[in-house]
Amino acid sequence: MKDQLIEKIMEEVMKKVEEPKTEAPKATPKFCGMTEFVGTGIGDTIGLVIANVDPSLHEVMKLDKKYRSIGIIGARTGAGPQIMAADEAVKATNTEIISVELARDTKGGAGHGCLIIFGAEDVSDARRAVEVTLKELERTFGDVYANDAGHIELQYTARASYACEKAFGAPVGKAFGLMVGAPAAIGVIIADTAIKAANVDVIGYASPAGGTSYSNEVILFISGDSGAVRQSLIAAKEVGVKLLGTLGGEPAPVTVPYI
Repeated sequence: MKDQLIEKIMEEVMKKVEEPKTEAPKATPKFCGMTEFVGTGIGDTIGLVIANVDPSLHEVMKLDKKYRSIGIIGARTGAGPQIMAADEAVKATNTEIISVELARDTKGGAGHGCLIIFGAEDVSDARRAVEVTLKELERTFGDVYANDAGHIELQYTARASYACEKAFGAPVGKAFGLMVGAPAAIGVIIADTAIKAANVDVIGYASPAGGTSYSNEVILFISGDSGAVRQSLIAAKEVGVKLLGTLGGEPAPVTVPYI
């Protein structure tokens, strides 16, 4: 009886081992059938395009007359990832960043949402800029670490373009980085850590009442030598993730870290 019981248990174990593992079904992309709709992305991000902006709207938006078409990126969670993705889109397309606005939106762990507008003479360029931005989000969300209490965000580019210039005052063509700590108290610590870690130029500093939309975060913008900027960001990440972890679960990256 003992041998039979052991054989029975082994049969059940072998069945489970040999059973093919089924992957969790992937989310099906949503489409709405509208010509203005381009797609969606991480962070409740939606990409849209208008082929011919109505003249009255064109005027109140203060658009350059040469730009008949606009691409639109809007998100509820995140601003840094979308702006850095838009920076790559500008490099790859014949478009211009018309405006970048940081919306106050507490859905994303104490941070911002955003609205980004591309201007283009041809609708195909506007659409392409939106497509590139949505695709790049998979990468730019890689160094966003979050838990229920807040988030730590690091962004880096070896060559800043016009989206970073428009949003953060980054010198075009130079290495640029930003770091976010939310809650804001953690942001102060990681800003100090980053500046002490390497020889970088401080481009700007934003806090709840100055430079943000009253969101509970501190943001530091830096520029300089590529290696120094990366070193600062890595130092900030190590400290920020450790501190944020004291307020909740272990902060995990949203996608795959790239810095």
